[in-house]
Amino acid sequence: MPPADIATLRAALLAWYDAHARTLQWRSPPGAAERTDPYRVWLSEVMLQQTTVPHAAPYFERFTARWPTVGDLAAAPDSDLMAAWAGLGYYARARNLLACARAVANDHGGVFPDTEVALLALPGVGAYTAAAVAAIAFDRSANVVDGNVERVVARLFAVETPVPAARPELKRLAATLVADDRPGARHGDWAQALMDLGSTVCRPKSPLCLMCPISGFCAGRATGEPERYPVRTKKAARPHRRGVAWVLRDDGGRIALVRRPDKGLLGGMAGLPTSNWLEATPDALPPVAADWTDAGAVEHVFTHFSLTLAVCVATGQGDFLWTPEAEALAALPTVFRKALERALAMQPTSVHPGEGRGPDGRLAAKAHKPLRNPGRPHR
Repeated sequence: MPPADIATLRAALLAWYDAHARTLQWRSPPGAAERTDPYRVWLSEVMLQQTTVPHAAPYFERFTARWPTVGDLAAAPDSDLMAAWAGLGYYARARNLLACARAVANDHGGVFPDTEVALLALPGVGAYTAAAVAAIAFDRSANVVDGNVERVVARLFAVETPVPAARPELKRLAATLVADDRPGARHGDWAQALMDLGSTVCRPKSPLCLMCPISGFCAGRATGEPERYPVRTKKAARPHRRGVAWVLRDDGGRIALVRRPDKGLLGGMAGLPTSNWLEATPDALPPVAADWTDAGAVEHVFTHFSLTLAVCVATGQGDFLWTPEAEALAALPTVFRKALERALAMQPTSVHPGEGRGPDGRLAAKAHKPLRNPGRPHR
């Protein structure tokens, strides 16, 4: 694309952004003189990896209310941070978040470094996050390329190479659009303008080309099939695994939780006692001897596999992290929260006083069939 066209394209997109920028808790408005707090930019970018703005926004509000500075976050106990992260997924990010906060607090005096190179040296900070923080928080001329920007660039240049192989090419093309041609404009405005365009107009499906300020430059639209871009290779079928989750309650109604190993899936998170998750039905022994009852199963999808998790419930004792029901529901990652909710729905104690009672005044709970083999999932 000739430099003159790039300058015209940039001016059109920045004008559109001035008028249509999303209002987000972690963002300064277009053209704002004040810099956005790098802590808030970094925190939001980590949260937004692999999730959406509506899902991440309440977490961001709770985090910044509880830990308003990077120093506050650095001082948080690991268990508190992991519990607060529950439900955001990709839990390695939570461990990296804490490691990065502690590095900033301990090695940089609580102040984020202001260059891409220095930001990249922080634990858990990759190329995209370093570029985003450098551009948005420190007004650096950085090439910020997330999934939305990849889609815009793939359509703008009608890139035929399939993703993910196309990513180096998409990043190179995005870099040709980064420039210093609007006096007073912040580099973060350009990065966020591309992100907003991808999120609200150049959508994955049904792009709103008639509303796009740069549609006249778009080679993808000129083909008549803008939705075809970015071109994707056919995904392999996601494998399916099976497992068992054991919901054990004590006489006071507390839930038996365990702390998962730091390494691996859901590392460091609180969880229910569970079997291994295997493609074949596992033969699993329950964590303690008890009168285990089948409560059905829940389904969950991870990035690399789907899971059917049979749920077994019992009352008993043992060496666990005994946690009140409400706290357990708040602290557990989504897959275990689903299992616990399934178990609680089958418990007589979940019926409110005066509700669900038979003529004799007893709680009218669903009848359960005791498990003959509690190690085998039931669908």
